[in-house]
Amino acid sequence: MAPRVLFIVVGVAAFIVACDKSGPSPGPAPSTMPDQSVTSSAPATADAPAVMAQSGVGRLEQRINMHDACDADSFNEAVRPGTCSRNGGVKFDQFINLVMKFHSVGPWNFAPNNLTGHAGETLVAFNQGGETHTFTKVAEFGDGSIAPPLNQVLGNPPLAEACEDLDPDDFVAPGGTYEEEEKLEAGETAKFQCCIHPWMRLEVQVSH
Repeated sequence: MAPRVLFIVVGVAAFIVACDKSGPSPGPAPSTMPDQSVTSSAPATADAPAVMAQSGVGRLEQRINMHDACDADSFNEAVRPGTCSRNGGVKFDQFINLVMKFHSVGPWNFAPNNLTGHAGETLVAFNQGGETHTFTKVAEFGDGSIAPPLNQVLGNPPLAEACEDLDPDDFVAPGGTYEEEEKLEAGETAKFQCCIHPWMRLEVQVSH
């Protein structure tokens, strides 16, 4: 590993240890090896349709899946045990190299990343990956990460404004869920992203 990459890996690891608010991670999730999208900078496409379900009286939800492909052995060694709760996948140093090259890593994504919603619906995000993520509504997407070393790899772009003021419950641990408090409003284009991995994004075109 080149000296600069080693410095970045250590820096990212230190940040994650310092800012881990998710507590102990649940048991390992079923493993799936990443496909060729791991070496592409193209945005990930949805691998499954959103699920619309009725919960309670007159309440509609749309499901968003949060994915990643962290390798438990290398991520847990670089950061600390429990950082990644899935087996196999992208090695930690490979992840950093891909971020440096492409500013994104394909298997880290929201699925779907585009959908049509209806006024009054609620979005519920399910973390099916092995790392902690956020599902944050933003006015405009930002290319920056709340992890300073990762932000350095990305070229120190600005954060989305909403990412500058997160609460502990905005961080969704593996296996956890996050329910967006604001219901979709007619005519809006609602935007969501992960404040840690800013290429994880969703746009919702809201009809009446």
